[in-house]
Amino acid sequence: MAAEKEKEAAAGGERWRAAIVNLTEAVVNLDSLQSLLSKKAVFVDDETFSKASLCSEQAKTIKALEKRVENLERELDAAIAAAARVRSEKRQAEASQRASELRAQDVTRELENTTKVFKLHMEELRAKQEEISKRDREIKVLEAIIQTLSAKDS
Repeated sequence: MAAEKEKEAAAGGERWRAAIVNLTEAVVNLDSLQSLLSKKAVFVDDETFSKASLCSEQAKTIKALEKRVENLERELDAAIAAAARVRSEKRQAEASQRASELRAQDVTRELENTTKVFKLHMEELRAKQEEISKRDREIKVLEAIIQTLSAKDS
C-alpha cells in the first residue's frame, strides 16, 4: 500500500509540475499579447468604431463584387470567343454549301449534256436502223428477183 501511495504522490507531483509549466507558458503568452496590444492597439470611441466597421464591411462587399465582376468578364470573354467560333463555323458551312450548290449545278449541266448527246446518238441509231431496214427490204427484193430469174433460166 505504501508503494501505491508513493506512485500516486509521484503522479500527482508530475501533474502539478505540468500544470505549473502550462501556467508559466500562459503568463509568457499574456505578457507578449499585452506588449503587442500596447504597441499596436488603437482605442477609439463607439461612433468611430461603428464607422470603421461599416467601412470594413463595405470594403468586403466591394471585394466580393470585384471578384464577381472579374468572373462575369471572364464569362463574357468566353461567350465572345464562342460566338466568334460559331460565326467562323457558319461562314465555313455557307462556303461549303455554295461549293456543293456549284458542284450540283455542274453535275446537272453534265447530265443535261449527256442526255442531249444520248438523244443525238439515239436519233442516229434510228436513222441507221431505218437505213438498214430499207436496205434489207431492197436485198430481199433483189433476192426475189434473182430467184425469179434463176427459176426462169432453169
